[in-house]
Amino acid sequence: MTAPHAARKGARRFPDWLMIATLGCGGIVVSLEKTAVVPLLPEYPRIFGVTSDDVSWLVTVTLLSAAVATPIVSRLADMYGKRRMLLVAMALMVAGAFTASIGGTFAWALVGRGLQGFAGAVIPVGISILRDALPQKKIAGAVSLMSASFGIGSALGLPLAGLVYERLGWQGTFWVVGVIGAVLIAAVVVFVPESKVRSPAPFDYVGAVLLSAAMTAVLLAITKGGVWGWTSYPVLGLFAAAAVCFALWFPAELRNGQPLVDLRTSTRRPVLLTNIGAVLVGFSMYANMLVTTQQLQLSKETGYGFGLSVLTAGLTMIPSGLAMVAVAPVSARITNTYGAKVTLVTGCAVMAAGYLARVLFVQTVPEIITGAVIVSVGTAISMAAMPTIIMSNVPLTDTAAANGLNTLLRSVGTSTCSAAVATILASLTISTGGSTFPALDAFRTIFVLAGLAALAATGVACLIPRSRRHEATHPDLHAVAGQGQPQPEEKRELMVRGRLLSAADGRPVGRGTVTVLDSAGGPVDWDRADQDGGYAVLLPGDGQYVMVASQARWLPVSEVLAIRGTAVHHDIHFRRQLALTGRIRHAGRAVADALVILVRPGGEVSASARSDSRGNYELPLPGPGEYVLSIIEPDAHTTHTRSVVLPAPDTVIDVELGGREPRTGLRI
Repeated sequence: MTAPHAARKGARRFPDWLMIATLGCGGIVVSLEKTAVVPLLPEYPRIFGVTSDDVSWLVTVTLLSAAVATPIVSRLADMYGKRRMLLVAMALMVAGAFTASIGGTFAWALVGRGLQGFAGAVIPVGISILRDALPQKKIAGAVSLMSASFGIGSALGLPLAGLVYERLGWQGTFWVVGVIGAVLIAAVVVFVPESKVRSPAPFDYVGAVLLSAAMTAVLLAITKGGVWGWTSYPVLGLFAAAAVCFALWFPAELRNGQPLVDLRTSTRRPVLLTNIGAVLVGFSMYANMLVTTQQLQLSKETGYGFGLSVLTAGLTMIPSGLAMVAVAPVSARITNTYGAKVTLVTGCAVMAAGYLARVLFVQTVPEIITGAVIVSVGTAISMAAMPTIIMSNVPLTDTAAANGLNTLLRSVGTSTCSAAVATILASLTISTGGSTFPALDAFRTIFVLAGLAALAATGVACLIPRSRRHEATHPDLHAVAGQGQPQPEEKRELMVRGRLLSAADGRPVGRGTVTVLDSAGGPVDWDRADQDGGYAVLLPGDGQYVMVASQARWLPVSEVLAIRGTAVHHDIHFRRQLALTGRIRHAGRAVADALVILVRPGGEVSASARSDSRGNYELPLPGPGEYVLSIIEPDAHTTHTRSVVLPAPDTVIDVELGGREPRTGLRI
C-alpha cells in the first residue's frame, strides 16, 4: 500500500492512489464532455430542428468558454486555493450537463455547453495539486496519467457517446457526464487535500478581460473561418480585433506587478519553447482523433473506406485510450531517469513516426488502428512532459496559472487542426454513386501536416535547455537543504514571504527578483516581486538557504536564511541604489558646476545633476535603452550632446569636452 499523503492537521489521511485516481478520472470526464457531442453532430439538426451550421456552435461555445475560463480559473487557483477552484470548475461542468439535458431545447443546450467549458481548468489545476500534495517520487507517474487523461477521455468519448445515445437518447450523453461529475465532486471533497501553496494578490481584471476578448476572437475566427470564408469581413474583423486586444494586453501585463499571465516568465526560453511545443502537439494530436473514425466510416464504394457504423468506428479508438494509460509509467520512468526534456523529444518523435505509418498503411482496419495507437502513445508521452518542464521553470507559487496557459495554447493547436482538417476534407474530394466523399489524398495530406507538426515539435523540444533547478518530479527536490538526505514521505514545504525594501527609508522596491539557492548553490525556487515589493518562495524544508535579490536600479544583495520548522516573513533590504556616473573634463581639466541632463528620445527628462569640483556627476540609473546626454558648461551658453545607449546597470560615461568621443565602460 502506498504511504498516505500529508493532509491538513486534524484531517483524515487516505492513500495517495485515491487522490491520483480521483483527479485522473476528473481529467477523463472533462475530455468526455468535450467529445461526447461530436458523434451526434449529424443527428442534432433533426433533434433540435436547426441547421448544421447552428449545431456546430455546440462545439464552438465550449471551446470559447474554455479559452476564457482556463487562464482565469487557473490563476485564481494559485491565489485562493487549488482544490476550491477545482470544485468550482467541476460544479459548473455538472450544472452545464444538467442544464443541457433538462432544458431540452437548442438554446438551453448551448447554455449548458458554455458552462461545461469551465472544466477546461480541471487538468492544469489538478496537475498543480499533485505537485503540491504528493511525495516527489510519485509525481512523475501521477502527472503523466493526469496529462494523458485528456487524450484518454477523447478516445473513449466517441464510442461511449454512440452507445449512450442508442440506449438513453441524446439527453443521456449529458446525464452520464453530469452524474459522473457529481460523484467526482464528492470524491474531490473527501480524497483531495487543499494545497497550502498560495500567492494572494489583487486579481488582474484588465488582463483577464483583454485576454478573454483576444482569445475569443482568435478561436472564433479559426473555428468559423471555413464556414464564413477566410477572407470574409467577419473573420478578418475578428483577427483585427484580436490583434488590437493583444496590443493592449501585452503592455498592461508588463505594467502589472501581479498579472494574470506573467509575460516575463512566459518568455523565458524553457517556458516559451514548451508553450510553442504545446501548440504543435495539440495540432498533431487532434488530427489523429478527428480523422480516424471518419476514415473508417467512409463507404466501401470509395475503394478505401470500410463502411463501419458510428459505434463500431468509435470502438476502434479504445486501444488508443488504453495505450495512453499503459504508457504513463513509461513516460514517468523516462522523466525520472533522463529528464522531462528527453521525454518530450521522445514523445514528439514517436508521434511523427506514427503519422508516417498512417500515410503509408491505410489498406486494412488493423493498420489504421495500429497507426492511431502509435500516435496516441507519442501523445501521452509528450503531454506528460510539458507540465513538468513548466513547473520546473516557473515560481512554485504560480504552477496552476502557468499550466493553465500551456493548456490554453494546446487548445489553440487543436482548434487550428480542426479548421485545417475541415478545409482539407472539403477541398480534396471524389464523387461516386452520386455522392461526394473526401479523397484518400485528403487523409494523407492531413497525416503529412500532423506529422510535420510533430517533427517541428521535436525540433523545438531539442532546443529546450535543461532546468538548472531540480525538475518538479525529481526525487531529490525535497532533500534536506545542505544535507543531501531525503526527507520523510510527507512533504514539509515551507513558505517564505516578505518584501523588497530600501534600507535607507524603508520604501518598497518593486519589480525585483528573488532567487533561493541551497547551501550547495543549487537553485530551489524564485519569484518576481510585485509593484509593492512583495514576494513568496517555497522551500523544501528545514536548512540554510541563500536568498539573492536583484532589481534593475539597485545593487544586488544576498543573505543566508536559516529555516527551522515554520513558515517565516523575511524582508530583504537593498542598501545602495545604482547610479549613472562619470566625469566632465575640458582639455584634460575637470569642469565643475556643469549641468548634466539625461533625456529620453521622446523628450522626457529622465534625470539631471551638477558636476562637483572634480568634474564628477551622478544620476539615478534609468532603465536600459537609448538616451540623449546633454552637458551645459558653467557659462550657460556652451552645450555638448551625445547619444548614449545604456544596456547595463552602474554605467560610467566620462565626457571629454575637448572634442574627443566619450568613453563608455562598466564600473565593477
